[in-house]
Amino acid sequence: MPCIDCGFANRCQCEGCETATKETVEFRAVAKSYDGVTMALEGLDLTVRSGEFLTLLGPSGCGKTTTLRLLAGFEEPTAGEIRIEGVPVGTLPAYRRPVNTVFQHYALFPHMSVADNVAFGLRMRKLPEAEIRTRTDKALALVRLSELGRRRPKELSGGQQQRVALARALVLEPKVLLLDEPLGALDLQLRRAMQVELKQLQRELGMTFVYVTHDQEEALAMSDRIAVMNGGRLEQLDTPEQVYLHPATRFVAQFLGEANLLEGETDGDGLLHWGGVPVRVGAPLTPGHAVVALRPERVTVYAAGTAPAGGQNVASGQVLERLFVGTGTRVVATIGDHRLTALMPPGPAPQPGDAVTVAFAPEHCVVVAP
Repeated sequence: MPCIDCGFANRCQCEGCETATKETVEFRAVAKSYDGVTMALEGLDLTVRSGEFLTLLGPSGCGKTTTLRLLAGFEEPTAGEIRIEGVPVGTLPAYRRPVNTVFQHYALFPHMSVADNVAFGLRMRKLPEAEIRTRTDKALALVRLSELGRRRPKELSGGQQQRVALARALVLEPKVLLLDEPLGALDLQLRRAMQVELKQLQRELGMTFVYVTHDQEEALAMSDRIAVMNGGRLEQLDTPEQVYLHPATRFVAQFLGEANLLEGETDGDGLLHWGGVPVRVGAPLTPGHAVVALRPERVTVYAAGTAPAGGQNVASGQVLERLFVGTGTRVVATIGDHRLTALMPPGPAPQPGDAVTVAFAPEHCVVVAP
């Protein structure tokens, strides 16, 4: 039920409100090692809020799938504590946890109908047949497959099979739904369509989703918050907008989208000396070495000699390469001994060898941890 003051359900921040944000999942200094040597996870502290869509994002081997498996009960932590709604679950077997998992490979029973696949978990719990039918019908309606209950999985498209897997997980009414790259086997167009459907379903249900992916676009499009992981550690946890526009570390800036990294020294004058170019930054700089992230779409390219608007960082260079990417043109320019990438909107773009002026605002220069 939405809060009458702010209108939000599950994520309300009003003090004392019954719908105020609650913690569904907590990882407290959780570590996981294999053979006592290989650390897959190192001291993870992570909170998942009730009713939110949280995505674990990172490259292969970063620890995101290990985190999901620990939460699901497929693995036990080497150290630390995992709680679901305040209850420690680190040693509970998977079947006793209030969670369910949807995998990339749907693992549907080929000899069963769609309805029987969805009802399988309920029958294992020996529920009354009338309740099984009611809950199965409701789950199939949620994923818009009510008319396909009698079909076998082989008669369905990839997207429809994915929905059956979702219905099979949802019918058990878990507190938390875990999704391990469930869209990875779909083609691009179907994947994007399913992103919209999955997000709509999560919002309608108000259920807590913990989603694993290595696809940055998918994470940005679907998540309430993103946990960016690297080398078994949490690099940054924030909203998609904050993680993209204000990356906390060099890794986050480079992994999530594309970023120019401007490195140089600061000497107390408030400037980053990037080669021979003094760069003003929108935040105070501590004297010493600094790294600044700048997104390509924040860089404007002008013909040489053209004066950009005042208050911007300006540098002269030469176009090294241009690449048409459909939504615009990536222009790579050499600025002294450095390279800078800009993303220009559709339309005319300079050619390799052309002299150009590049400009970017101080507030778009984000200082990141090395």
